[in-house]
Amino acid sequence: MQKMIEKEFLSHIDIAKLTFDKIKDKLEEASSLVVETLKNGNKVLICGNGGSAADAQHIATEIVCKYKTVRKGYPAIALTTDTSIITAVSNDFGYEMVFKRQIEALANKNDLVIGISTSGNSENIVNALKYAKEIGCKTLGFSGNDGGEIDKYCDINLIVPSNNTPRIQELHILFGHIICQIVDDSCC
Repeated sequence: MQKMIEKEFLSHIDIAKLTFDKIKDKLEEASSLVVETLKNGNKVLICGNGGSAADAQHIATEIVCKYKTVRKGYPAIALTTDTSIITAVSNDFGYEMVFKRQIEALANKNDLVIGISTSGNSENIVNALKYAKEIGCKTLGFSGNDGGEIDKYCDINLIVPSNNTPRIQELHILFGHIICQIVDDSCC
């Protein structure tokens, strides 16, 4: 069991080091994009599936409530939480439209849409980011592998260069935490 634990830790460390070298400048740009959005009175809308849905909720909570610093709450919405909307849109329009439809209803020009997809190819995330760009939103992706299809629709795409889903998810929440720390430091 100890060998498996060590293997998992070392895998995380290796992928984290590789990712940091590739995205440190983009992560700074992404953090500035979130801060700029909030300082300008716009909101952040976040979407993802499965574990990425949980990450969307986690990040939205940190922005609305607080990360580490008690400060004013800022507008962030996880588009993954309203089961009535999710099931109605899925039933009436198809699951591939579940986030696009919410963006259509809730987003304004210059809001920021964050799409989280470990593969970068989730059809509902692609549709959401594509539509967000069409209506003048800023777009940020958290993805893995080579960035996938969402890369075409992201102003910035934070790509974990791996196909190991757990490692990608671990780094996505780290990206979210770093961004939230910068929000705490910059928006107070």
